[in-house]
Parts: sequence; C-alpha cells; structure tokens
Amino acid sequence: MIRLGLCCIFLKEPVKFQHTTAGIVKALEDRGAQILKLSGIALHNSRALLEAVKSCKRLNIGAFRVLSQLLPLYSHPECGYELDDLPAAKKIRKNFAAVKKFAGDNNIRLSFHPDQFNILSSPREEVVANSIRELAYQCLVAELIGADNVNIHMGGVYGDKKAALKRFITTFKYVPDLIKRHLTLENDDISYTPEDLYPLCMETALPLVYDVHHHRCLPDGLSVAEATAKALETWKLAGREAHFNISSPGCGWGSKNPRVHADYIDFRDFPAEWTRLAVDFTLDVEAKAKELAVMELSRQLKEKDLR
Repeated sequence: MIRLGLCCIFLKEPVKFQHTTAGIVKALEDRGAQILKLSGIALHNSRALLEAVKSCKRLNIGAFRVLSQLLPLYSHPECGYELDDLPAAKKIRKNFAAVKKFAGDNNIRLSFHPDQFNILSSPREEVVANSIRELAYQCLVAELIGADNVNIHMGGVYGDKKAALKRFITTFKYVPDLIKRHLTLENDDISYTPEDLYPLCMETALPLVYDVHHHRCLPDGLSVAEATAKALETWKLAGREAHFNISSPGCGWGSKNPRVHADYIDFRDFPAEWTRLAVDFTLDVEAKAKELAVMELSRQLKEKDLR
C-alpha cells in the first residue's frame, strides 16, 4: 500500500491555521497580553488540526504533515512559553488527544518537517542549542498528537562535508531521548544526497526520508532504485513504515531552477521502481495544489493499478 500524504495546509478545504510573528507579540503591552494572544492562536490551531485529520479521512488521504508553528513561537528565546502557561492549555491538550485518537483509529499517519534553520551539524553552538530547543518542542507535540516523524535536513556543509557529518553524529549522541524517538533525516537538493546520508543513518539508526525530487536535482552515484533500497534499510532498522517525498519541477526538468515545486505531480516523475516495492510506505506529495494534487495522484495510481 502507498499511503499518500498532504503537506501542512489545504487549498480548497475550509481548514485554516493561524500564525503570528515575534514582532507582533513583542509589541503587546505586557506578558499577560502576549500569553493570551498566543493561547488563542494555539487553541484555534488545535481545533483546526482535528478538522484537518477529519478532512484527510473524508478525502481518503492517509498522512498529514503538521504545521511546525502549531503552537506559535513556543521555543522563541523571548516569546517562548510552556504549554501549561497558556490559559487554554487544558482545551488544547484535549484537542490534541482527540487528534491522536482519530488519527490512530483511522490509520492516518502524522509527521512534522521543521524549518531549515534547525541544524544539528552547525559549528555554531547557539544554532545547535536553538535547534535542539525547537526540535524538543515539535517532538513534544508529536507525542501529544501521536505523530511519527520529525524530519529535518542536514543543513550546510560549512566548507567540509565530512566534518559536518561527524559533528551531527557527535551532537546526536547528546540530544534528549524525546528527539531521538522521532527524528528522521532527508536528502536535500543542494548539499546532501542519499549516498551522503546513508552511512550516518545506519550508524545512528535514524531513518532516511528519501526525496526523489531532491535526488534528481542533486544526483549522486546511486540510481533511484538503489537509493530507495538503502532508505528502506534504514526504516527496517528502525522498525517503522518507510516515508518518502515526491514532487515535480514547476517549469520542467529543463528549466534553470527545477527545484521549484509544481502544482501537481507529473506522473512521469513517479518512479517505476516504487511500483515493484513489496512493502507499505508513506509518500508525501509536495505540490502547490495541496489536497487536489494528492487526490489526482491517487486517481492516477488507481488507474495504473499501482495503489
């Protein structure tokens, strides 16, 4: 079975998440007003998340990538807070528990994909410390809602890719167990390929989220079939269902920047190798048309008798 996943937001469904910025919150007159605003947004988002998983069930979408700022500015150095600091904490926890139950009862897989500033391989201690704080927040919420992966990129190479990989391994040894339970690594389209990440993933028992679009933008010595097989090894080692990503270039593979995502998946970009896999896996559809793109890919897979 291929479990198709939606990333963060809907295009047509009436499910909307709220956002804010540190500037807006810091402009409020006192800490009490700040907490009240943050509590209201967090409560709204907890309700929206429950509606999101219900919409996924109705649309036959099997996975949902949760918005990183579900609890806005939670780990911010000036505006941050603990969940129980919020006046609506009990209601938020109740909604999160309802999300966990609904997703579990209906086999909807939940995950997070933190922003790219979360870098455990950085040579700067403050960047690593901020990253650990943010990842701890997202892993905490992952446990509350029953989410699986909290997926990140390696980040920059800082002039020495091997040294950066070693720094990641060293840092990972000391991160909280909460993070270790949820963290996954994804190959990117600028710096780190599946071939780069596979040895690290096997050494640390971290699953590799294979992004086939990124791999095509930044090829290495591996074919799609070989990269898929290596990624599956890491998921088998972790004892979890594999998780992959797919997207298509917005202006075609011959464009100057094929990294930009298209509205829909060009079915020619769906790897033929994946049609022969003998394991279940989750496939996040990274496309601007959101749930419409997921449903269209589902239709094409059914038409080809692949799903």
